[in-house]
Amino acid sequence: MSCYEALASSYDALTEDVGYEKRADFLEKLFRRSRIPVHTVLDLACGTGSMTWLLAGRGYELIAVDGSQEMLAAAREKNAPAEVPPLFLHQSMPRLDLYGTVDAAICCLDSLNYLTDPRDVQRTLRRLHLFISPGGLLTFDVRLPERLAALDGQVFLDETEDTYCVWRTEYRRGLCTYYMDLFTLAEDGSWDRSFELHRQRGYSVEQLTQWLEEAGFTEIRTWGDGKLRRPVPGEDRVYFTCIRE
Repeated sequence: MSCYEALASSYDALTEDVGYEKRADFLEKLFRRSRIPVHTVLDLACGTGSMTWLLAGRGYELIAVDGSQEMLAAAREKNAPAEVPPLFLHQSMPRLDLYGTVDAAICCLDSLNYLTDPRDVQRTLRRLHLFISPGGLLTFDVRLPERLAALDGQVFLDETEDTYCVWRTEYRRGLCTYYMDLFTLAEDGSWDRSFELHRQRGYSVEQLTQWLEEAGFTEIRTWGDGKLRRPVPGEDRVYFTCIRE
């Protein structure tokens, strides 16, 4: 089963603690670092569109891209209040192809870590440089290698009234693998079981900085997890901002 095929319908219920409003507040603070006003935004790896619709409701025009048809279907069904509804596109990150440019691009919740081939990360950054307007902003968050390594051997449980998800982690040679068993309650009272395998690779600040520079970005900075300060050891995620020259 492909990544997120079974999880898409339960993803929002299992991630209620993400705190999208707070993260959107932080993104808007980062938008102010752009050299140009931010009106149009690309949400790369948008998932079920929670951040997409939230920013659209705040007055931004959104283009949202994801590689999972199932996650995009869930995103389209939300139809939250927005003056301009988002445009949803089914594309992989390294093959991003837009009709024009945007003022800013975001990639949230360590989605870039799902690119386990470093060449795909580099391709993605080059594609982003192509579709962000000169002076525009790119911001994304990642989990660093040491953070992923710390997950090795751990077991996590998420549950709702009709969903039960158990996932185990294994870290080997730079790859963090998530073995995910998902149980969903059927209409007849039985439980259906699905299995998904997710993988992430950690990239260092130095690697990402080099690749951003090679792609043509400048003013590269790192931030704490939702904090306008330098990252500190042990934080779950590190944010990057940079400017498209």
